[in-house]
Amino acid sequence: MTAVTAELAPPPDVTYGRSALSHFAADVWVLTKRSIARIRNEPETLADVTIMPVIFILMFAYVFGGAIGLPGHGSYHEYLIGGMLGMGLAQTAPGVAVALVTDMSTGLIDRFRSLPMSRWAVLVARSIAELLTQLIGAAIVVCVGLAIGWRVHTGAGDVIEALALSLLFGYAFTWAGVCLGMMLRSPEAAQATGFIIFLPLTFVSSAFVPTQGMPGWLQPVANWNPMSALAAASRHLFGNPNPAAAVHAWPMQHPELAVVGWSVLMLAIFAPLAVRQYRRKVLG
Repeated sequence: MTAVTAELAPPPDVTYGRSALSHFAADVWVLTKRSIARIRNEPETLADVTIMPVIFILMFAYVFGGAIGLPGHGSYHEYLIGGMLGMGLAQTAPGVAVALVTDMSTGLIDRFRSLPMSRWAVLVARSIAELLTQLIGAAIVVCVGLAIGWRVHTGAGDVIEALALSLLFGYAFTWAGVCLGMMLRSPEAAQATGFIIFLPLTFVSSAFVPTQGMPGWLQPVANWNPMSALAAASRHLFGNPNPAAAVHAWPMQHPELAVVGWSVLMLAIFAPLAVRQYRRKVLG
């Protein structure tokens, strides 16, 4: 009788005694695995960090690059890759906005609401999954860059620092996409709004052309663009042509500090705002 009762008894509550931090980490881990599994089942979702960077690199290197002159006559192929790192990482933000709006509209977030889980966990897990896709995107940019003649002229420490700054910026920019996804109500609106925000941010910068050739009124905007700071930092750390070093603007003279500052600022603004919007939508 005792053995039968033991078999029918419910299993012990394994969550008893676990801290809030342990619960949060477990929630994030489960949701991150879900996002990765979705990518594995739908690899076409990686097109924004695999196919698009290749298209942009080849287009600018072999179609537009010949018409773009660099101060000092450096290699445009080497100049291009520093800017493409930032663009390849930042362009995942519209994708995460679309994914979150889709989850909201299909009722998936409502199912999460019924579970005893952290409100932060859903958004943090999505941002971590995006960081993993950004690692793939950075690897694609590096490989294509090496194939077209891009080379690094500094040491391994500088390369690691450049990639770390790029991923920090990409992760912070992801939270801008998360915030955008929480504010919009349809995937179509998220895609269109992300496109409208992303294109000017990328092209009004030194990602593809030196800011010295822009109109005088536009140069300060481009020089203080976070994308310009990341491009300048990457080129400096890779030892590539960096015309921004001659620009007398604080972000161009201290690009590494500027990237860290912009990243911290974006995280401080967009992460709490995204969680606030999430709570408002989920809890009504």
